[in-house]
Amino acid sequence: MAAQCVTKVELTIACTNLLDKDVGSKSDPLCVLLQNTSGQQWYEVDRTERVKNSLNPKFAKKFMIDYYFELVQKLKFGIYDIDNKTFDLNDDDFLGEYECTLGQIVSSKTLTKPLVLKNGRPAGKGSIMITAEEVKDNRVVVLEVEARKLDNKDFFGKSDPYLEFHKQTGDGNWVMVHRTEVIKNNLNPVWRPFKISLNSLCYSDMDKSIKVVECYDYDSDGSHDLIGSFQTTMSKLKEASRSSPVEFECINEKKRQKKKNYKNSGIVSFKHCEIIVECTFLDYIMGGCQLNFTVGIDFTGSNGDPRSPDSLHYLSPNGVNEYLTAIWSVGMVVQDYDTDKMFPAFGFGAQIPPSFQVSHEFPLNFNPSNPFCCGIQGIVDAYRACLPQVKLYGPTNFSPIINHVARFAAAATQQQTASQYFVLLIITDGVITDLDQTRAAIVNASKLPMSIIIVGVGGADFDAMEFLDGDNGVLRSPSGEPAVRDIVQFVPFRKFHNSPKEALAQCVLAEVPQQVVNYFSTYKLQPPKNPAA
Repeated sequence: MAAQCVTKVELTIACTNLLDKDVGSKSDPLCVLLQNTSGQQWYEVDRTERVKNSLNPKFAKKFMIDYYFELVQKLKFGIYDIDNKTFDLNDDDFLGEYECTLGQIVSSKTLTKPLVLKNGRPAGKGSIMITAEEVKDNRVVVLEVEARKLDNKDFFGKSDPYLEFHKQTGDGNWVMVHRTEVIKNNLNPVWRPFKISLNSLCYSDMDKSIKVVECYDYDSDGSHDLIGSFQTTMSKLKEASRSSPVEFECINEKKRQKKKNYKNSGIVSFKHCEIIVECTFLDYIMGGCQLNFTVGIDFTGSNGDPRSPDSLHYLSPNGVNEYLTAIWSVGMVVQDYDTDKMFPAFGFGAQIPPSFQVSHEFPLNFNPSNPFCCGIQGIVDAYRACLPQVKLYGPTNFSPIINHVARFAAAATQQQTASQYFVLLIITDGVITDLDQTRAAIVNASKLPMSIIIVGVGGADFDAMEFLDGDNGVLRSPSGEPAVRDIVQFVPFRKFHNSPKEALAQCVLAEVPQQVVNYFSTYKLQPPKNPAA
């Protein structure tokens, strides 16, 4: 599939019980949307129309906003009573505001919250309701095509045909949108079924012309020979079925002009054409899918003694280190998608009290029956409290924590809907000891609703990690079983040393939405609350 374009979200705003600032009539409210840059600067994105004489306005104008899962996008909605013609809002009565993230809005689909004044006090009984909807056409066309009796172009054998699909742009030019595979030595080819978005194929217009061109492939010199072409529309194609295919004559204009009794250069037959709706990441999120976030922290000896300033676990005077920075950075984004905000957090590679045996999956709060921390701050507090109580040791085993989360992900698969997805963040200073077990654990986890993010802290050699991140070739378990999908994202923390604090999360989380969609669509799981229903 082509790269996903930016997801656009449309926000609809309504208010109830606004403060009444007008003497003799009701307020005339307007809503302004502000967005926060990475600093503390708020800038205006857009504003709605003004609704006259209403304390319970439903604004007709909608806000369009680009949505990025991997960013914390801070928004502020301000309500003003407009009594004059000036654009400036400073001379208008302020009726209250609400501040949140776009992630909070999409994860609840509709958010109803009290408005507050600039001093943080309630703005009377005033409240705001924000409803989010993704702006999209997620229809996809599934096509099965074959051809017969094609003209033979090859002197030494049969021809090697393929098809190209073109759509017509506004200025009348044709652009190619899909090319099938080449089928060798065959004048009656049957191509593999393929999918293409309705928008890509014909701008979602059922009556727009689609040009299908049939060509031959010449391996030796890279040139291609035209067999012939024809034009059609989705309206015609969608009547195709296996019992009555929709068929077209492939016409080669040059040949037609030369030959008196020219009929065609072959027949192209559409055996199946179906329009299906594919869920997007936000369909799952707005449909009630929860992202469960778990953290695993490396407490092995190679980190160095936490009391020593050159240790990776050393807390600087302002209470931070690379481990905490990574937890904050990734956690701040993911927390919006988890309703209860209770996050399990584990350590590995340390000797833990009371008996100081080595553990590779101990809860940071030392409570095995309830390893949950409240919010990202809870994980940070548990880490700070745990640090002086454990003895850093070894070896560096990843598989116990991966298998721990995989057990929960496997239990979630019993639910038959896209209700839960698990994101495991492992922060480590280096080389894995149990590489084979970890490979097996990842291959097993690739069949489950989970993704693994590994952040490497310190200056170690992280080559083995790059190997787990399946970007260059498929990861295999020691027995040779391939991972069914790539679920590991590895980044070295030091790469972001001089970047803004959001950059780490952007890099590690950018692939998560696609991984979520791939998993649920592969297993044909629908969101628990189907937004379309």
